[in-house]
Amino acid sequence: MKNLFNATETSHSVFPSLPDAQFDILYADPPWDYKGQLQHAGAGNGDSGGAIRHYPTVTLKVLKTLEIHRVAAPDCLLFMWATNPHLDQAIDLGKTWGFSWATVAFVWDKIRVNPGFYTMSQCELCLVFKKGRIPQPRGARNIRQLVSERRRAHSQKPDEVRRRIDLMFPNLRKLELFARGPIANGWEVWGLEAISW
Repeated sequence: MKNLFNATETSHSVFPSLPDAQFDILYADPPWDYKGQLQHAGAGNGDSGGAIRHYPTVTLKVLKTLEIHRVAAPDCLLFMWATNPHLDQAIDLGKTWGFSWATVAFVWDKIRVNPGFYTMSQCELCLVFKKGRIPQPRGARNIRQLVSERRRAHSQKPDEVRRRIDLMFPNLRKLELFARGPIANGWEVWGLEAISW
């Protein structure tokens, strides 16, 4: 695998068209570009892979060209996964897409650790951004931030996060961006590995 885009390409040349609808809740796990960097499992163990071994990655410059504002309702929340090395890029991307930075929605304790350059990596963040007001109607308001669930396949996020978002906003239109894998009940999906529009 490689980075999906060359220097002259934009999101329009590779990604499918965005749906012709607006959603109250957006949920995104962008395919962050690590510039080909692999994760290493320690001396004598080789590498344990990296994003580029599992799916095409996309640069921040190209991610910014996606017209996500077209699928965002006037009052909309964007829940976005950000790997720790991409935290600043994620905040920049959310703002470029027309949202204001709000807070960290979820902290995923993966139970199993990955090697890191500074500390052993065990957590990943799901940020939340806001456009307009918090969409209504709301459901549960006592949802916990910490999700402790064992890491599974590369980049596979815990289903529990989507379930908690459903509890918070059970009756709103929801779209998963960059979707991979099975479709969650009550969600629409978009991405290279999702049903095409």
